[in-house]
Amino acid sequence: MTLNKHQIEGLPKFKCTILDANQFEKLMIDAGYSISGTAPAQGNRIKVWWVHEQYPRVESIYTSDRKKVITAYHV
Repeated sequence: MTLNKHQIEGLPKFKCTILDANQFEKLMIDAGYSISGTAPAQGNRIKVWWVHEQYPRVESIYTSDRKKVITAYHV
């Protein structure tokens, strides 16, 4: 759970290690990001990729039920 160890351009620095998926997605959408795809991830988790017109792509990792985001970073 390393959400607070990465800085996502256009968002304030996270102070928590995990975040409710709805809150995270609202922050991303409000900052101009949109989902570009999803895929299974290691450990029965889910990867979600986000794109933005100005910022680099973001990869976020969700719990298997897609209710929590445990990390997100630019790729």
